[in-house]
Amino acid sequence: MSRILLKALLTLLMRVLFRPRVEGVENIPESGGVILAGNHLTFIDSLFLSLVVKRPVYFIGKDEYVTGRGIKGRLMAWFFTTAGMIPVDRDGANGGVAALMTGKRVLDEGKAFGIYPEGTRSPDGRLYRGRTGVARLALMTGAPVVPCATIGTDRVQPGGAGLPRITQVTVRFGEPLGFARYEGMDRDRYVLRAVTDEVMSHVMRLSGQEYVDVYATKAKAAQPSAA
Repeated sequence: MSRILLKALLTLLMRVLFRPRVEGVENIPESGGVILAGNHLTFIDSLFLSLVVKRPVYFIGKDEYVTGRGIKGRLMAWFFTTAGMIPVDRDGANGGVAALMTGKRVLDEGKAFGIYPEGTRSPDGRLYRGRTGVARLALMTGAPVVPCATIGTDRVQPGGAGLPRITQVTVRFGEPLGFARYEGMDRDRYVLRAVTDEVMSHVMRLSGQEYVDVYATKAKAAQPSAA
């Protein structure tokens, strides 16, 4: 019940402040496992996606969001878990495997799972090369992939910090992508790359972003401030 109440309150607040424009939400299946694969501009992308989709959407998040102490820590833990975040230690030696298997479990349970193939937020607003976890999940579970894009969230909360600014946000969903033709090939790296690139091409068309065929983490590491 707490999740339903929180979503209702946040949805009302979102509609009043940000007047979101939602396109193609009917492309999301009403039931069954589905992967929502989108671009990642800022911290609040997941919040907007969760609020405009009728079904509960689950995301992987850093476990540090739910391990804080004191009143603030407990409030943060309640908020993120109620909003659908599943905490995973992604920085550990097996972080990637843990995230992948958590996503598989969510999809096997017939739920909607949100993922950002770029693996991290874009450092400059462009769309970066996708990592193949989205392809692994699609081929392991048979779940369709619905490409999506949030547009304008970088203006709401530039850099993911500070108080949100009042501006309109657009959330777009494309038609579901099926990859049954690659069944049983979830360990073929060429297939995984082809599937990932196909997903990212649809995300690019939805978002209108410039595409960069480099991993976002590598781009961030090359920035002077990363030294």
